[in-house]
Amino acid sequence: MIYVLNGPNLGRLGTREPTVYGATTYADLVARCEEAAKRLGVEAVVRQTDAEWEMIGWLHAAADEGAHVVINPGAWTHYNIAIRDACAMLTGRLVEVHISNIHTREEFRHHSVISAVATGVIAGLGIDGYRLALEHLAQFAGDV
Repeated sequence: MIYVLNGPNLGRLGTREPTVYGATTYADLVARCEEAAKRLGVEAVVRQTDAEWEMIGWLHAAADEGAHVVINPGAWTHYNIAIRDACAMLTGRLVEVHISNIHTREEFRHHSVISAVATGVIAGLGIDGYRLALEHLAQFAGDV
C-alpha cells in the first residue's frame, strides 16, 4: 500500500494559481496517480484534506501499517511541526512532493520542516513528481 496524501488547497488544483500549479485538476491528479499505481502493480490510496487532524490520522495509520507515503503537505511544509512529527513516525519510506519549485518562490517557502524526515524530495516537476515518487516507492512495495 502506498498512501498519496495531499494537504491544504490542493483540492483546488486547476483553478488555484494555474500559472504556478498548472491546469490539471485534482480529479485528474487522482486519476493519474491511480493509473500509475495500477501500471506499477501497487495499490495506492490518494487523499486530500484541509484539516490538520485528518492528515495526522492518515499518517498514523500509514505508520501503523508500515506503508510508504507520498506527501504534498502544501503550506504545512513550511511550519507544521505536528505533521512533521507524524511523518517522523513512519516506518515505510516517505517522498515529499511539491508541484512547484519551492526554492524559487517566496522566501518563506524555501524551508521544509518535512524534508529532514523524508527519504527523498521532488520539487518543481509539476504533477509528474507524483508519478516519479510512485515509481520510486513501487520498488520497495514488497518490503512492507
